[in-house]
Amino acid sequence: MSVTMTPAASERVKSFMDNRGKGIGLRLGIKTTGCSGLAYVLEFVDDLNEDDQVFSFDDVKIIIDGKSLVYLDGIELDFVKEGLNEGFKFTNPNAKGECGCGESFNV
Repeated sequence: MSVTMTPAASERVKSFMDNRGKGIGLRLGIKTTGCSGLAYVLEFVDDLNEDDQVFSFDDVKIIIDGKSLVYLDGIELDFVKEGLNEGFKFTNPNAKGECGCGESFNV
């Protein structure tokens, strides 16, 4: 199982964690929602669960639960700025399609 993170994403997560002042890392998961069925979820992690997998990048930890990892194996997390917009970008080799608004995907 693999997950990668670009330097831009790593720096952004470090910034979030520093501003928060506590926590182990950032959870990347999925939830059922949207037009295509699945959406990405990012949240801070203070305690690990039994089925969590931890991936480390430059002192940044990305935590993914076992259920989500099946859908996220091979994903790359990036942080991009495009004009006035900025945000995390998910490059997921398991995604077969996305909805028109880009908020959800299917496998």
